[in-house]
Amino acid sequence: MDRAYKLKMIVAFAAIYLVWGSTFSFVAISLRTFPPFLLSALRFLIGGLALSLFCFYRKEKLPQLSDLKKYSITGIIVFIGGVMSVVWAQQYISSSLASIVITTPFWFVVLDKPNWKVNFSSPYTLGGLVLGLFGVILLITNRESYAVSSINNTAFIAILTMITGSFFWVAGSLYLRYNPDKTSVYVRTSIQLLSAGLFCIVISFFRNEFTVFSKNTLHFSSVFALFYLAIVSTTLTFLAFIWLLKHKPATIVSSYSYVNPIVAVLLGSVLLHETIGFLQILAMFIILSGVLCINIPNYKLKLKKI
Repeated sequence: MDRAYKLKMIVAFAAIYLVWGSTFSFVAISLRTFPPFLLSALRFLIGGLALSLFCFYRKEKLPQLSDLKKYSITGIIVFIGGVMSVVWAQQYISSSLASIVITTPFWFVVLDKPNWKVNFSSPYTLGGLVLGLFGVILLITNRESYAVSSINNTAFIAILTMITGSFFWVAGSLYLRYNPDKTSVYVRTSIQLLSAGLFCIVISFFRNEFTVFSKNTLHFSSVFALFYLAIVSTTLTFLAFIWLLKHKPATIVSSYSYVNPIVAVLLGSVLLHETIGFLQILAMFIILSGVLCINIPNYKLKLKKI
């Protein structure tokens, strides 16, 4: 393993650990000014246009029409599921709580069919799935943890929306992993972002968000957060995520779920003055323990190879 490859690996893991951990706080800041679907539309479109300009500079080849359709659909599935669901949910729950609702690693185990034999033959993996499910149930039944909205039913739906969104995020990510093609990852991602952005624009229009939004209420912090989400979090870190999926097992890549909640809780406390209760901490500990159990077989395999 050469030095350049090691450096890429370190930077990529740092991105999905730290940048995605900070995303929850920056979403909360952006929502002070932007309605959720308009925020997501701008986030995807800015990121997609920036990446398209980069592709134009590199003179990347355009995909075939059939591939264009495929990338557009996967873009909507991945980004609407994995990103839009979180943005919508954070209207009703705190950024700290949103970061704790970790179901991505568990969906990777359940949906990664080529690895079912390995995943479900381990008692650690099965135990991890049970622990994760118990932790999520603890969060859902703990109505006092819904720190943003007093409408408990809406907060309950917000958590379920995030869980469903994680399902689509993982399903789309695994599809991209097991169906590689010759089209540049930059071209594919730019198309996926633009298609998700246009989809959100349509939803935003029918939800009358354009009439609610006012330029007079814009704040520098919200605009800065928007561009951070668009360029750093959505575009650059997603590229790092896709690159890691090609070089590391999906369960190892999903280990970002260990760090994201810690970063989100710390930033939520410092930037947003959020508080986190005992049951939330307990649920986070249980869910992270489940994630650890799921990855134990991979860690053992890696140690044997050393």
